[in-house]
Amino acid sequence: MSRIDGKSAIVTGGSRGIGLAITRSLLERGARVLICATTQSGIDQTVGSLAGSYRDRVAGTVCDVRDYERARKLVLEAERRFGGLDILVNNAGIGKFGNVEKMSPADWRATIETNLSGVFYCCREAIPFMRLRGGGFIINIGSLAGKNAFAGGAAYNASKFGLVGFSEALMQEVRYNHIRVSCVMPGSVNTEFDKSAQNGVSMAWKLLPEDVAAVVINLLEMDPRALPSLVELRPSEPKK
Repeated sequence: MSRIDGKSAIVTGGSRGIGLAITRSLLERGARVLICATTQSGIDQTVGSLAGSYRDRVAGTVCDVRDYERARKLVLEAERRFGGLDILVNNAGIGKFGNVEKMSPADWRATIETNLSGVFYCCREAIPFMRLRGGGFIINIGSLAGKNAFAGGAAYNASKFGLVGFSEALMQEVRYNHIRVSCVMPGSVNTEFDKSAQNGVSMAWKLLPEDVAAVVINLLEMDPRALPSLVELRPSEPKK
């Protein structure tokens, strides 16, 4: 029997790309899922497309995870709708790129606050509810940019390097509360996040969002005695 069936989940940034693929995979396995996005139109479109198949097991709400109060209300909404919280997938993320001397403070803040502070806010609020359920699973969607720095990526690298450290520390804090924490670190994924696909360049070599979702599902289905705390996922034959 699936370890996911009947569980309650939050997927941040769940209206498209990797987040949507994870949401679909969770729903297919019987979970109840609350997604968030930064626009009501994104929520309406995604929930509307899923509701026909999954009805009252999928819901959505507008939330910018950079705002602590909104993140708090997101977790409370899952508790209100589903009676608890078992799974938190911190997927929301942005990428602002440019050399340090030219990057605006606003872009720096947006990157760090979305990719790192937002994860902290959601985890902070989710952990007490998971304890009440006797345990849970937190999966943070990072990036191979969390271990491989590159020119022009200072803000993004800093947020993803930080996310790896945050995830490892959190894992050690809550493991004896039966809360497992993993950080999934994909390489290049063919999503709207990468604008090069819009220029007619072939992206066939890249990972698909469904590949990342498959890793998330495998982690959730794994026997609780085992915990892959960091998972690197890369295209098998990247472009030379």
